Amino acid sequence: MTVSKDDVMSLRDKTGAGLIDCKRALTESNSNMEEAVSILRKKGIATAAKKSGRSASEGIISQAISADRSKGLLVEVNCETDFVAKNEDFVIFASSVADDLLDNPDADLEEKRTEQVAKIGENIQISRSQSLSPDNNGIVESYVHTGAKVAVLISIGSDSPEVSSNDQVISMAKDLCMHVAATSPVCVSREDVPAELVQKEMEIAQAQAEGKPPQAVEKIVSGKLDKYYSGSCLLEQPFVKNPDQSIQQLVDSVGKEVGTTLRVEKFLRFQVGENA
Repeated sequence: MTVSKDDVMSLRDKTGAGLIDCKRALTESNSNMEEAVSILRKKGIATAAKKSGRSASEGIISQAISADRSKGLLVEVNCETDFVAKNEDFVIFASSVADDLLDNPDADLEEKRTEQVAKIGENIQISRSQSLSPDNNGIVESYVHTGAKVAVLISIGSDSPEVSSNDQVISMAKDLCMHVAATSPVCVSREDVPAELVQKEMEIAQAQAEGKPPQAVEKIVSGKLDKYYSGSCLLEQPFVKNPDQSIQQLVDSVGKEVGTTLRVEKFLRFQVGENA
């Protein structure tokens, strides 16, 4: 039978498959579009299976935030080459994965992933995702650095429900995301630092102060811990846009200006490949 050019192009638009594969699928299905799509998907599954053992160490971080800023999500989607990571179809796919997972964290994306493998021709993996929401009132904001290799999500809490639409608070949250992307803090505050990290820093400081009088050792250890906290805890770090101001001072200042208490609750910082 003769397959129309319009049908071939339509099937290609639907599936991203090659022209020859589309024509063969339409011939096999007697130009039944749904059956042809099914045939190509089955072939795509076979293609994906062949590629699944190949290393997918490149990729991007994508984000999604709900319209009311009550929930946000980061997802890392990996591929084999940086060339594909910059491909528009791959970027759109990663963004759609973020949207799907924001709506439903348990969404089954295997068929969608498989179709993308067939379309792009590389192994693709959805390697991890994580979401954040304010504990009560507040907002979630995100920042994806140029190239999408690093992305940050932050949760800002408040005593007022009105902050979700406050441009000044949203702008501050975006600045904080960019700050976290640049400085990579360990946690929000010194109370959140894991005990094993504190112990390790104390041992290093004590070793460096060995031979000094006990009172001097105590002072040296305390000073070095404070220095560690100021470099590792977000609230104690100097703000990258104004090093004379700490992040805590920035948050307090903006809160005072908008007439409410603001709190940095949590943040996520994803970097491509860091969990490999």
